[in-house]
Amino acid sequence: MAFFRDIKEDIDAVLERDPAARSGIEVLLCYPGIWALIFHKWSHWFYKHNCKLIARIISQLARFFTGIEIHPGAVVGRRCMIDHGMAVVIGETAEIGDDVTIYQGVTLGGTGKDVGKRHPTIGNGVMVSSGAKVLGPFKVGDYSKIGAGSVVLREVPPNCTVVGIPGKVVRKGSKAVVKEDLDQVNLPDPIMVELECLRRRIVLLENKLRETGQAGAEKEEKESIDEVKCDESI
Repeated sequence: MAFFRDIKEDIDAVLERDPAARSGIEVLLCYPGIWALIFHKWSHWFYKHNCKLIARIISQLARFFTGIEIHPGAVVGRRCMIDHGMAVVIGETAEIGDDVTIYQGVTLGGTGKDVGKRHPTIGNGVMVSSGAKVLGPFKVGDYSKIGAGSVVLREVPPNCTVVGIPGKVVRKGSKAVVKEDLDQVNLPDPIMVELECLRRRIVLLENKLRETGQAGAEKEEKESIDEVKCDESI
């Protein structure tokens, strides 16, 4: 059945990406992200069959037991890994692609009371780091990375790295997120980049002023010498 196939794929994804995972049975019994996804498969089935109250009850039970809140209306792709997962919130119209990695404290939410599509679409192979907030009805492109603590409010192209508040694209051409590319720390810092640019401009301006000052001093010295020579000739 597709249900059991999807669960096995989710467990295999954890074993591939999490070095702390030692066996499939350990992942099944001890990883709240797996159980949040299992509960979501049930609640999403009831949601699609217009049993929305039952769907919400199941999702709230999952929230109580796992600390992860996935709205029954959200669409979650295959091989998704929710690592640790506490305080993860995924909104009703959110769509998550395949091979996505989500860490604790992530919010895939909206920005107001708009109707219709109001939550983000996460592409395939995306990594959303700890504490990141992705808010609004836009897409995060395939194989992009969202840095820890970032607040993303606009569309992200594929293969990009986004960090900061608000989130800014600081790197383009990222590789697919695989086991050896789950780094949440060594990401570019746009504030430090701006400060370094300002520091360099200040150094250039100081050098320019120094050169200008030296040229002015030499000019004044030359004028003084010319005046002395003129007085002597008189």
